[in-house]
Amino acid sequence: MCASLGFVILAFEWKSADEPSIIITSDLTVQEELLNIPPTQHEPPKPPAIIQPQVIEVPDEEEIEEDVKVIIDISEVEHEEAYTPIVLEPKVEEVSDEIFVIVETRPEFPGGDTELMKFLFENLKYPSAARRMGVEGKVFVSMVVEKDGTITNPTVMRGFDTSCDNEALRVMGLMPKWIPGKQRGKPVRVKVSFPITFKMGN
Repeated sequence: MCASLGFVILAFEWKSADEPSIIITSDLTVQEELLNIPPTQHEPPKPPAIIQPQVIEVPDEEEIEEDVKVIIDISEVEHEEAYTPIVLEPKVEEVSDEIFVIVETRPEFPGGDTELMKFLFENLKYPSAARRMGVEGKVFVSMVVEKDGTITNPTVMRGFDTSCDNEALRVMGLMPKWIPGKQRGKPVRVKVSFPITFKMGN
């Protein structure tokens, strides 16, 4: 075995005559020295810098209250636009031309119903044609009492004889002004209707 090892060593040395020599040895001490790598020195990390908090001096509350001053500047108020008060105008009620049938205060003939009957009796004339024929009946008439009491729009609602109907309309045109009707304390137009009776006496 020694001869073989020596032969190997010779052959290796001969083959490497022209090349740089590499010595293989069994000396572990030399090998350890060759492989001995100095340890890498690692510097310990530097501790983070400590930031010192900035101390802000705050004066005492009492001192602040003593130093506070209230300043009222009236120059801004003086230069503001003048205030214009809102004036509420009284509401003007629209004049109503509505014709009422039922009102709080109804129209009235001057002197009341008694004077109305008297007026009709004195002014109605029994038509001669109807009297000769013995025609009797009632004429239902209507009219509008205006706000000033005048009579407008006389109409025969239901009649029984043409001559008697016309006579009723004629007498209505002779009527004086009535006392106007009122609604909520104000004069209004009111429609009035009533019958006029034509009857021959015995």
